[in-house]
Amino acid sequence: MKQSYLFIYILAISIAFSSCKTLMSYTNILTCDFKMKSLSNTQLAGIDIQSINSYSELGFIQLGTLTKAYLNGNIPLEFQLNVEGKNPNPTVASMAKFDWILSIDDIQMATGTNSQEYNIPPNDGTQIIPLKISINLLDILNDQTKNALLNFGFNLTDNSNKPTRVGLKIKPTIYLNGIPITYPGYIELGTEYGSAY
Repeated sequence: MKQSYLFIYILAISIAFSSCKTLMSYTNILTCDFKMKSLSNTQLAGIDIQSINSYSELGFIQLGTLTKAYLNGNIPLEFQLNVEGKNPNPTVASMAKFDWILSIDDIQMATGTNSQEYNIPPNDGTQIIPLKISINLLDILNDQTKNALLNFGFNLTDNSNKPTRVGLKIKPTIYLNGIPITYPGYIELGTEYGSAY
C-alpha cells in the first residue's frame, strides 16, 4: 500500500508542474474503481455453453465435437470478460494500456496486455472494457479426465452472468509527457466496486 501512495505522490508532483489536460486525464485513472461486470459469449470448442451447467446437458453432436477436440489435444475455452471502470473525478480518466492476469478457481489460466486506450467519462461515469479470452484447457489441466476437463468450462457465471469463478488482476499504464509509467503491482478486481476476488 505504501508503494501505491508513493506512486500517487510522484504523479501529483508531476501534475503540479504541468497544467496539461491530457496529463491530468492519465493520472485520473489512479483514483478510478474497477469491477468485473459480466461474462458473455462463453464457448467451449466452438460450442455455446453460456447456459450449460454440466457435461451431462450436452447433446449427441456437441459431445462428438468435444470428444474430437479432446483427441486432437485442443479444447479452447473462449469468452468475453467485461470489466467496468468508474471515474469519480471531474475530468476524463484515460488508461493507455494494462497488463492482466486471469484465473479460474484460483488456477492461473492466462496473462496478457490490452493495448487499446480507454477514456472513462467524469463525475462517476463508467466505461466497459471488453477482454476477449481464449484458453486451451488441455495446456493447463492436462492431468484431468475428459469429463472433468470439460466440466471445468461450465458454470463460470451466476444467473445474472456475473463471473463467479473468475479472478482478474490488472496493472494500468499511463503516460507522463510521453513516457509510459506502469502502476507498481496488480489491482485485484471483484464483481462489485471496492471488492476483490
